[in-house]
Amino acid sequence: MPKKPTAPTFADTLTQLETLTARLESSETSLEQSLQDFEQGVQLIRQAQQALQEAEQKVQLLLDKDGKPVTEPFHDEAEEGADE
Repeated sequence: MPKKPTAPTFADTLTQLETLTARLESSETSLEQSLQDFEQGVQLIRQAQQALQEAEQKVQLLLDKDGKPVTEPFHDEAEEGADE
């Protein structure tokens, strides 16, 4: 049974965007290739924005309690261990 293609990770998307940006900045890239790279870049940006939006929604759900946002101070476990 063929595996479902997995969605690229956020880091993979950023890496692809960096590669496209470098190619777009190159003066050796043809106009046609630049247009293809730009189109792909727009799609990657949309994917990244969607991933960020989903992550933000998950964080908001985790922080909401009884319909009200809950704020808690951040405690770094490494700092707590160093105080002892």
